[in-house]
Amino acid sequence: MTASALTKQPAAFVPSVFRPRSLLRGGHVQTLAAFFPSRRIRLPEAERRLIEVEPGVSVLCLCHWQKDHGALTLIVVHGLEGSSESQYMLGIARNALAAGMNVVRMNQRNCGGMDHCAPTLYNSGRSADVAAVARNLVERDGIAGYVLIGFSMGGNLVLKLAGEWGSEGPAEFRGVAAVCPAVNLAASADALHAPSNRVYEYYFLLQLFRRFRRKARLFPGSFDASRLRGIKTLREFDDRVTAYYCGFTGADDYYARAAAANVIEHIARPTLIIHAANDPFIRLLSGTREKIVSNPHITYLETEDGGHCAFFGERDGDKAYDGRWAEREVVEFSKQFR
Repeated sequence: MTASALTKQPAAFVPSVFRPRSLLRGGHVQTLAAFFPSRRIRLPEAERRLIEVEPGVSVLCLCHWQKDHGALTLIVVHGLEGSSESQYMLGIARNALAAGMNVVRMNQRNCGGMDHCAPTLYNSGRSADVAAVARNLVERDGIAGYVLIGFSMGGNLVLKLAGEWGSEGPAEFRGVAAVCPAVNLAASADALHAPSNRVYEYYFLLQLFRRFRRKARLFPGSFDASRLRGIKTLREFDDRVTAYYCGFTGADDYYARAAAANVIEHIARPTLIIHAANDPFIRLLSGTREKIVSNPHITYLETEDGGHCAFFGERDGDKAYDGRWAEREVVEFSKQFR
């Protein structure tokens, strides 16, 4: 499956062609398949580090170092209700370590078993958390360069940060890559409520309900589990819970202010965005797509197939390649900065 005519690329990075696996064609098939195949990805033991992102709030990062800490570092951010143990996080780490890079698997606040750390919730607007992690790695470990990588919600976060930094980003910030980024939050949240996508919405709501009830037990004075009553959609959850506890006036305000689409035209470092045209629920509005393809710093790959953060491709002659095309592409993109 070839990239669409929207594809642009810098001379330093030549993307490969995505060919979906013959028995895994279609957006839903690809997306659902990503949940089931077991993958035995063995990584060297990571340094577990708590990094304070704001006073009294820390996130857990799993750091994999080369012997030379000065190697290029990939800071990888997961999606909604994911963690540092998400399959694509492990896949990126394996590929990048084999390519001689450091890898930091960043948990968003509360994720990775860290609900007890602070009476706050994570959301799609907390790009400052990613900046705090990057700053810690530069100041404490002296890393000379890093690339930000995000999937889905994490993709929105890293693109938002890159846009906020614009041409004034830290000298160590080399580039950014995002797979199926939710840069138009409102459109994507509403797409989840379509009849064909309700299985995904139910899954996310189940996980979000569990987390919020856990937070209410841990911090009874800060959260009220009764706010979950009657919630049947992700938009309702974001309106009654996320927005309420994160300083937004409602879901509309949250989606409008947290979306990377607001700043994506300001990105000034090399950027890779991978999006599947048949992603079941991530929507790119026409105005956002125009901003993306008009930015000369952005390489935009839109494939016809691939689903949501799946991209199961045909295997080739490389024995180390398991067909997870997007995981390979973001590491190949990052190699130009070594």
